[in-house]
Amino acid sequence: MIASALLAGAVIGLVLGLVGGGGSILAVPLLVYGVGVGSAHAAIGTAAVAVALNALAGLIGHARDRNVKWPCAIVFALSGMIGAALGAELGKAVDGQKLLALFGMLMVAVGIAMLRRRGGEGDLSVRLTPASAKYLLPRLVPIGAAVGLMAGFFGIGGGFLIVPGLILATGMPLRTAIGTSLVVVFALGATTAASYAWSGLVDWSLVGLMLIGGLVGSAAGIILGRSLAGRRRVLELGFAGVVIGIGIYVIVRSLGG
Repeated sequence: MIASALLAGAVIGLVLGLVGGGGSILAVPLLVYGVGVGSAHAAIGTAAVAVALNALAGLIGHARDRNVKWPCAIVFALSGMIGAALGAELGKAVDGQKLLALFGMLMVAVGIAMLRRRGGEGDLSVRLTPASAKYLLPRLVPIGAAVGLMAGFFGIGGGFLIVPGLILATGMPLRTAIGTSLVVVFALGATTAASYAWSGLVDWSLVGLMLIGGLVGSAAGIILGRSLAGRRRVLELGFAGVVIGIGIYVIVRSLGG
């Protein structure tokens, strides 16, 4: 279990550092089917803590590279935390196997959405200021709340939703959205984790192991992200295929197939 938990943390950290989202959506199936956590709810609670801490580790590197739009991140995170708190309570009320089946369906939908090419280079100069707030806030707040609701319900950081959400709301470039998303991933993961920890649904020994693996994975992901910047689309397509495949596996297993 120690080796599998370290590996799970490394995979989550690697994906978060490399493509900004998706590491969290792999966390629950990794814990359930890889590490052997018996309870879906315990896996969700443990994953939320690990993802939040791994996102914080990855955020440090992106902040150094100035890939974070802090005002946009804070507004998105605050609205998302409200949604995440509600979503976490709803998720705990759903049967574990049904929750896993819904989670698998979400993975397939997200993987299919990732296959679509994102257009444009984005606006690197975008900033949340008193002047721009009148058109940025009406986008950031509702999108953040909706992403938070889903993140809390499924116990995920939501980076795969946050990145396109930030781009939709602000028009910022992909690389900047990846760095900015980690602020929100941390905030939403921490909100969900607090809810599950309060209910005693967090395995803290696994969290420690996944954090150790995640630190290594995050550092490797950021370095690889810089060197493979010209092949980002290939990475996204490959990761989308992995997400779809795992999602189908989760659906089949949770439905008793």
